[in-house]
Amino acid sequence: MQPTLARLFALDGRRALVTGASSGLGRHFASTLAAAGAEVVVTARRLAPLQSLVESIELAGGRARALALDVTCRDDVCRVLDAAGPLDVLVNNAGVSDSQPLLACDDQSWDRVLDTNLKGAWTVAQECARRMVAAGQGGSLINVTSILASRVAGAVGPYLAAKAGLAHLTRAMALELARHGIRVNALAPGYVMTELNDAFLAGEAGEKLRARIPSRRFSQPQDLDGALLLLASDAGRAMSGTEIVVDGGHLCSSL
Repeated sequence: MQPTLARLFALDGRRALVTGASSGLGRHFASTLAAAGAEVVVTARRLAPLQSLVESIELAGGRARALALDVTCRDDVCRVLDAAGPLDVLVNNAGVSDSQPLLACDDQSWDRVLDTNLKGAWTVAQECARRMVAAGQGGSLINVTSILASRVAGAVGPYLAAKAGLAHLTRAMALELARHGIRVNALAPGYVMTELNDAFLAGEAGEKLRARIPSRRFSQPQDLDGALLLLASDAGRAMSGTEIVVDGGHLCSSL
C-alpha cells in the first residue's frame, strides 16, 4: 500500500540536528522539522538563543533540545554528536560571511569563513556519516549552500569559494555514501528576508538586487519549507547528489 503524500513528508519518530540554529534560516529550519514531527537537536555557538528556540518549539507541541557547538572544532563536533544520539537528518546550516574587497581581505578573514562554511560542514557531515554507518542505518545529510555557489558577487570571495566548494563536496559525499543508504543533497537559497539581513534588503542596495530577480521578490524563510522537507523525508528517498535552488528565479536572470 502506497503511503499518502502527508506520510511521505512526515518526520515522526526521527531525530534531526541543525547547526547554526540560533537565528535566521537555521532557527526556521529547526521549527519546520519539529512541526513535521522530528525531535530536533538545535546547535550553535551561543546557547542562550537556542534555549528560547527550544521553548518556542515545545510550546507549539514539538520536541527539541539545545547543545552548544563550534563546528570548527572536531572534538566539539564529536562530543555533540555523541550527546545527540542516533540521527536521521542533518542540516548543515552554520555559516558566516565577511564583506571585504579582494585586495583588502586578509588570511584571518579567509580562514574564518572557510573554516566555518566549508571545513565545518565537512567535519559535521563526516562525523555524522561515520556514526550512521557504524549503526547500520541510513539518513539524510542536507548542506545549505547558496546561489552564490553558482554566481559571482563582489567583496565576498571567501564566501563564494566556500559555498562552491560545499556544493561540489555534496556530490562527492553522495557518491561515496549512497552504498550505506545515506543521501546527501544541497539546499541553495537565494536572498531570503531574515532578521539578519532585512534592513539591508529593505534599503536602496536591496532594491537594486530585487530588480534583478525575475519574480521581483525576496524569498521568505517559509518558502524553503517544501524543499527542506523533501530532502529530509521519504518523499526524497531517491534523491542524492542534488542541489535544490530556491531563489525566485534569480539564477535565471540575464547578465
